[in-house]
Amino acid sequence: MTLDEYNSFCASLPATTHVVQWGGAHVWKVGGKVFAIGGWDDGAELAVTFKCSEMSFDLLKALAGCRPAPYLASRGMSWIQRQTGESLDDAALCDYLRESHRLVVVKLTKATRKALRLPAS
Repeated sequence: MTLDEYNSFCASLPATTHVVQWGGAHVWKVGGKVFAIGGWDDGAELAVTFKCSEMSFDLLKALAGCRPAPYLASRGMSWIQRQTGESLDDAALCDYLRESHRLVVVKLTKATRKALRLPAS
């Protein structure tokens, strides 16, 4: 996945905002809360970090090309960083990004979800 493809996909999700911060990372938010972070790693591929369920975290952290997200996972949060598409292709990554967005949306207040015209659950 290229940076442009990542940004286009995240922009297609409801009520998202984009900011470049933390040393050039492309950060996507919904309701002011981060659901995806994209930036270049040591390799040639785009590293993408996303929130996931605890079960997905346990499965994904064992896959080649994926690891617990630096900083976030070390603080007990279920965030994965896909460094390469070796075990998690772009279509699967998009599914996880969509789920990350949903996980963040369900934690927003009812008032915020209503203001953003997002589903109640």
